[in-house]
Amino acid sequence: MPDPSPSAPAKIRLKDLSPQEISDLAESLGEKPFRGRQIASWLFRRGCQDFGEMTDVSKSSRQSLARLCTVGPLMALAKDEADPGGARRLLWRLSDGLMVESVLLAEPGHLTLCVSSQVGCRMGCLFCRTGTLGLRRNLSQGEILGQIMQARRLLPEDGPSLTNVVFMGMGEPLDNADNVLRSLSVITSPDYLALASRHVTLSTVGVIPQIERIMASGGLRGGLTISLGSADDSVRSHLMPCNRAWPLGELKKVLAAFPLPRGRRLTFAYVLLEGVNDGLDQARELSRFLSGLRAKINLIPFNAWPGAPFRRPSARAVEAFRDILVEKRHTAQIRDTKGASVNAACGLLVASQA
Repeated sequence: MPDPSPSAPAKIRLKDLSPQEISDLAESLGEKPFRGRQIASWLFRRGCQDFGEMTDVSKSSRQSLARLCTVGPLMALAKDEADPGGARRLLWRLSDGLMVESVLLAEPGHLTLCVSSQVGCRMGCLFCRTGTLGLRRNLSQGEILGQIMQARRLLPEDGPSLTNVVFMGMGEPLDNADNVLRSLSVITSPDYLALASRHVTLSTVGVIPQIERIMASGGLRGGLTISLGSADDSVRSHLMPCNRAWPLGELKKVLAAFPLPRGRRLTFAYVLLEGVNDGLDQARELSRFLSGLRAKINLIPFNAWPGAPFRRPSARAVEAFRDILVEKRHTAQIRDTKGASVNAACGLLVASQA
């Protein structure tokens, strides 16, 4: 009996390529150099989802591309839920059936999209519901950018446009550094998604080798937020296992050397947990850790979820914690909870997985 014929090779997903790689591919197919730039513009500036939309690309060129390529990874909107507080939870079904979330946050003067970088997360932070999933897989560049481009398509033409992108959704961005950093180049390029770097923020638990990689490359195309949890090594190691590999002393040393544009500061996100890290002594410890850093602090009262091992502190305790930091001349603010009613608030993203 003859062997079954080999399956056809997988098609190239164009939105997973960099603009330069798209240009190189177009030239390898006999196209003029400008054609690759034209195709990249259709993909990343206009959010093209089908070769037929590329109306100023010749039919023969589109046919050549279609034989070898797809426009990009498929993402279908599975659920679109709005919260009265101004959050909109978008649940995407990926081509392999896995699910991932992003969140639109409407605030006066700007509209922010919180994007995911992984399906699940392996960092295991005890206060984050996403960590209960473990890591299913990384998102590709095209799946990261797809959240932004498809969210833009959902916005009404006569309404506010997307102004900010934050990598604060599912996953640890620097655990998927290659795809996240490549996507940042497209997001901040004036030729493509054209968001100013000051309106793009990457949040991390503090993956020191990747922060050092960013430093070696000259800096980050966007702001940097560090999820801290505690300024005490023993408490942080309990709450955030990453601290066992990258303790606070090493983290501060790297952050003190991190290149920041004039007028920019590091942001520290501190989730407040009743009776764990919300005491006044912990506030003073945090102040000592922040000493010498160009920083601001976002205080986030814990958002409870079923089975969570922590409770949300009282408003009075949160304000007292904030007041200690302000007295020590730090910039500290309490972040409002948005999206809790649709499980879209900070720490609650846990898309149902097939």
